Amino acid sequence: MECRAQCGACCTAPSISSPIPGMPGGKPAGVPCVQLLADMRCAIFGSPERPAVCAGFLPEESVCGQSRADALRIIGWLESETGVGTAC
Repeated sequence: MECRAQCGACCTAPSISSPIPGMPGGKPAGVPCVQLLADMRCAIFGSPERPAVCAGFLPEESVCGQSRADALRIIGWLESETGVGTAC
């Protein structure tokens, strides 16, 4: 699966405990990453500054669903059930 255009759910829904440029303490669940651009793309995609958890996230239908709303709901649910951040 390819990332969905104008989504960015993986950069919003999960918590990320790793430092992110502009967010040295990581980010809480439900808060958009400061590196999320207006077009919902990652400003540091492919950069060595990008947290490993973000780089390791691969989109798949079971997590991303059929829409941004689905992805926010599913990733948010996973976050609440596990308390573990999955991506940027």
